[in-house]
Amino acid sequence: MSVIAQPAAARPVARAARTGSIHLQLAYACAAVGVIGFAPSFWFPLLTGRVTLAPILYLHAFVFYGWLAIFVAQARLVAAGRTARHRELGVLGVSVATAMCFVGVAAAVGSMRQTAAAGFAEQALGFSVVPLTGIAFFAVLFALAVINVRRPDVHKRLMLVATVSLLNAAVGRIFLLAVGGPPPAAGVEPPPVLFTVPAGLVTDLLLVPAMVHDRKTLGRVHPVYWMAGAALVASQLLRVPLASSPAWHAVAGWVSAILP
Repeated sequence: MSVIAQPAAARPVARAARTGSIHLQLAYACAAVGVIGFAPSFWFPLLTGRVTLAPILYLHAFVFYGWLAIFVAQARLVAAGRTARHRELGVLGVSVATAMCFVGVAAAVGSMRQTAAAGFAEQALGFSVVPLTGIAFFAVLFALAVINVRRPDVHKRLMLVATVSLLNAAVGRIFLLAVGGPPPAAGVEPPPVLFTVPAGLVTDLLLVPAMVHDRKTLGRVHPVYWMAGAALVASQLLRVPLASSPAWHAVAGWVSAILP
């Protein structure tokens, strides 16, 4: 029996295909979490005509799901080896991600104002640490991913961690539903910030398959996952003490004051 060795030149291509496949699977997983997490509080009521939201929240949902759709499309293009098309679509991705950051801040401020007007001013300022730092974290990782666009190994891993960081709210709603609590909404008392930590840590588990895949194919976990993943976990934990600090309340109040 003869054994045909794989040409050395073909090995990087095969490895890239396997990596593209795992990132595509994780892109689908992120999209599924985003849809399932918001299904009880947004999709089901929307489809049955039982939800009425402020216009900014509909826009927020549009750009959020738009980003997830682009993330999946980009992963599909890479898995198919269509890197030129991937770069072309990247321009749209930058536009949607940028819009999502601005719209996200506006939505967070609108919710904070409504909650404060309902008599929960301190709670509103404190809980705003969750969406505002979440948007900031995504923006930083996304910017780093764009800067490293010529380093695909860094670029795609930063994009994955950035996208996973957006899903904390979706998983948090599943947690609230499991304990019988109402989903966060403008004008009602928000849950304690501590409640968002376990939901965030569960969301972070989406990175584990990618890290395991790295270990199997590269012999090590890529440094991006260690550094960006550790930063993600740290940001989720630090929100708890930060939420009650006068410094954060001042920052949140300033952000609310500068928006029209």
